[in-house]
Amino acid sequence: MAVVDDLVFLQGVGATKQTLRRWNRSPWKVIRPWLLWSAVISVGLLLAVYSVARLSTPDPTGIYIPGLWRHVAPADVGMILFRNSLVLALHGFACVAGFIALNSLPYSATQRSGLSRIIHEKAGPFAMMFVAGATLFSLATQAFFIGGVLATASAQLGLSDSHLLLLLAPHAVVGRTALFLPLAAWLLASRRGHWDQLLAATFVTVAAAVPALLLSVSMEVYLFPELIRMSG
Repeated sequence: MAVVDDLVFLQGVGATKQTLRRWNRSPWKVIRPWLLWSAVISVGLLLAVYSVARLSTPDPTGIYIPGLWRHVAPADVGMILFRNSLVLALHGFACVAGFIALNSLPYSATQRSGLSRIIHEKAGPFAMMFVAGATLFSLATQAFFIGGVLATASAQLGLSDSHLLLLLAPHAVVGRTALFLPLAAWLLASRRGHWDQLLAATFVTVAAAVPALLLSVSMEVYLFPELIRMSG
């Protein structure tokens, strides 16, 4: 079994290296559809957030908005980065899971026999069903949570849900688009059957998302409060 595992590992590393070399010749051609689909998902999530906000009852205790009533603390930035990192990690792991379930496992199955082969052949689709369910749960949770926060903040600030969502849009679109890059890569790979590219996609999308997330957090704690003050 150790020999089989080594073969699977080498096959995965080889496919990833080949993919990265090919993408390096024309990186924008690769990243552009990811950005497009990630932006589409982000806008869809914001529309879902607005729908949830319209149906939600504001929390009378209100919420804390970093940078609006007092100076931004390092803990404020750290908490936002932590929450966003969890979402990015989930979507990144979805790419890795797709690579393992529908590329490495089928290849490993060809090197096995008997019950072990059957298990490796059947495990992939079930694993991807679980990943798809976890991703949908994550999106629904984000829509529900952010929608409730939007409703509470709108009531607290005396703004309409649509007005506050418009003020949120600059950093929200940047941040969500960055977070959903791995998900967009996963969706495109699933449509094309390019499961062997997903490990490379994980490296590229996460590396691209990190600076965009830092920009989004900066906009959230410094630009967003100023937009609220200007609207008041």
